[in-house]
Amino acid sequence: MRVQSLTLAVAGLALLAPGPPPAASRASDATHRPVARQEGSVTATDLLSRVRDCTPVSRGRYRTDADAPATIPVCGTEGAVFWTADMDIDCDGRPGQRCNSTTDPAFSPATAFQQSDGRYLNAESLPFIVVPGVSPLWNHRDHGVRGGSVAAVVYRDRVQYAVVGDVGPREIIGEASYAAAEALGIRPDPRGGGVASGVTYIVFKDSRATPIESRTSAVEVGERLARAFVAGAAPVKAGTHG
Repeated sequence: MRVQSLTLAVAGLALLAPGPPPAASRASDATHRPVARQEGSVTATDLLSRVRDCTPVSRGRYRTDADAPATIPVCGTEGAVFWTADMDIDCDGRPGQRCNSTTDPAFSPATAFQQSDGRYLNAESLPFIVVPGVSPLWNHRDHGVRGGSVAAVVYRDRVQYAVVGDVGPREIIGEASYAAAEALGIRPDPRGGGVASGVTYIVFKDSRATPIESRTSAVEVGERLARAFVAGAAPVKAGTHG
């Protein structure tokens, strides 16, 4: 995965993060395979039909990687912002069997946002996406996007609801957690997984999963807002379920 903006601030902590020995990690990789699934009734075709046209809300374009050209705008509608990019794997947060300093050389034990109990997010179990850091290029907060905002992530014919869970570099876009990639059938290995293109991230403005770590809440809120988005209905302020 790419180095995130908050990684340097917690580099010292990363050295202390526990991780399984290499043999355990290899055994885990051998038995753990991505399982793609569809969440809810709104289809990938339905969602993609609403994001064919782009009205840019960013002041310029993002790179998918540090050495890539800047070609990706953030687009906006009345109820959402969206972009189509690659997917790099974010394994940061609470260390576990598959996300730790052994499996990911760039691992950081922190995420930009925290759970309701104060702990950092778990990239292995929680589908979340990464938004670029605030910059003159784009300030996600100005468009109702914050930690816990709900997103529909579309890849091929799959839809996965996720939350905004981390913040990355200011000029790079296209990253999601291990769990988000796994659910979409994308290889989640932080060393060489992800996909080079074709992932659409739709973030619903002023939405929120409560608490941020609740997958149930993300799906309930995401499905409701996705139905309204596809129907072209006026956005509804997102009340949530715990």
